[in-house]
Amino acid sequence: MRVMLVEDDARVAAALATALRRRGHEVVHCPTAQSALDTFAGEPFDLVLLDLNLPDGDGIEVCRILRRKDEGVAIIAVTARAEERDRVIGLQTGADDYVVKPYSMAELNARIEAVLRRAARAAPPPSEMLTVGTVTIDVAARRVVVGDREVALTRKEFEILAVLARTPGTVVSYDRLILAVWQTSFVGRHTLDVHVGSLRAKLDVPGLVQTVRGVGYRLAP
Repeated sequence: MRVMLVEDDARVAAALATALRRRGHEVVHCPTAQSALDTFAGEPFDLVLLDLNLPDGDGIEVCRILRRKDEGVAIIAVTARAEERDRVIGLQTGADDYVVKPYSMAELNARIEAVLRRAARAAPPPSEMLTVGTVTIDVAARRVVVGDREVALTRKEFEILAVLARTPGTVVSYDRLILAVWQTSFVGRHTLDVHVGSLRAKLDVPGLVQTVRGVGYRLAP
């Protein structure tokens, strides 16, 4: 995932960014409210981790603006404000969850996964048609055609292909692919590799599903 980390404490931000990058996420650190708003305006993000105590503005107002700009982005308020009133205001403003400092990385990861699962369930049914080379994917009908040949895929194989096909030529990290398909990070790389191997065999298009060693997979554009 692309994560925007809004945190003014450099030491806290460095530790959190390191932990998130170890899980395969791309992290952009913004130490102020203004830098967060400027960065968000120019780049798409999957998740925002937002400290509410910022040196140049109230994180609640930042949350309100971010939610107005993008209804689909996941926002988790990460803050020392523990009062019930603050939690209520944060959630009403647009945060998907509220984590009080201090917290463990295990708790934060669990909260991230829960938020993304809820977002996936709330999303409208996809209706797009995706085409990569000779492969055509009807997302709504869950049909895959290679040339003039229809290919029967399992649910997980189809979802892996659909995730990769939405950004052909772009590497999707192992962790992001696992989270998108299984909606949990507690699935091993071996399981993903087995499904990708089966997908390659069924599509029978050499070079289409490419491995970027140590990073993830991509579809040849």
